[in-house]
Amino acid sequence: MTSTAPTPPAPAHGDRMMPMGLDEDRAAELRAANINPRTGLATDYLNHFNEAIMLLEMIPDMPECSGDFLEWRPLSYAEHFHLSNFKARDLAISAYETADPAIRAEFDQLAGTMTSILTAVSQAMREASQDKTRARLAEQATAWVKPLVMAAGGVINGGSEGDIDYIMTH
Repeated sequence: MTSTAPTPPAPAHGDRMMPMGLDEDRAAELRAANINPRTGLATDYLNHFNEAIMLLEMIPDMPECSGDFLEWRPLSYAEHFHLSNFKARDLAISAYETADPAIRAEFDQLAGTMTSILTAVSQAMREASQDKTRARLAEQATAWVKPLVMAAGGVINGGSEGDIDYIMTH
């Protein structure tokens, strides 16, 4: 019979958990760039979706803003940072590419869902002939996408069961 020892928690620095293999210098570099060292992800990417939400929220009161929303285009994580003025954009892309595959997959699924919703709503708005219809589409899309942005923020910030377990034992 073999026994397995429990996996030790990731090294901690202060109150921040760090993934195995991440040295403090790299973690500090990521933190300084507003990239979560535990996940390798930056909340700046969510600005891309928040922009779409902001435009959608304007449509019910100002129907002429639907054109601004229709100009919004989906961007991948890397595309967003390549086109942004984010000063550590290369670091953000590199950290994303080397992030834990499970974390990245969860995050990418949420981003993909938001993109699918926004793209479908954009197509429906193009086909709608009445401002009232576009306003309703905007309200519904906002109700769907806002919670997904919050969930994606949770992934970026490392909200997980493992973190709770660590906190409860320390």
